[in-house]
Amino acid sequence: MNKPERIDLIKLDEFSMTSKFLQIANCVIREIEKGNINKNDTLPSINDLSLELFISRDTVERSYKHLKTLGVIDAVPKRGYFVKSTDFRQPLNILLLFNKLSVPVKIIYDSFVAKLGDLAVIDFYVYNNDFLLFKILINKKKSDYQF
Repeated sequence: MNKPERIDLIKLDEFSMTSKFLQIANCVIREIEKGNINKNDTLPSINDLSLELFISRDTVERSYKHLKTLGVIDAVPKRGYFVKSTDFRQPLNILLLFNKLSVPVKIIYDSFVAKLGDLAVIDFYVYNNDFLLFKILINKKKSDYQF
């Protein structure tokens, strides 16, 4: 079985309340941890990824800048972005599921982000009392998290 192309490994989840730039960064980090993206591998160009995911170039650029700040990737002018380091660990993958969006839910989310910062990947979903969507999210995400 052939290894998937790196551009095919980066996905967005339309149900997630996590911003798109963080979804991209978290996806790259997860794929590095899984071994699908290795040190010195090049990442898709900003233009290619924005076209593939149907998002603005600014969103992809913001994601790459975030990864660069974390020390995960680096850029070479006219060559693109590449994985600089795989010697990192984000020990926590957190799935936050809420039935509705409210002020207390925002306070909880902001507290998680403030306390954990870059130590965790936080995926935030609102299922709006839709039990079917809740089941889909749990079944789709169960392999990404330890319950």
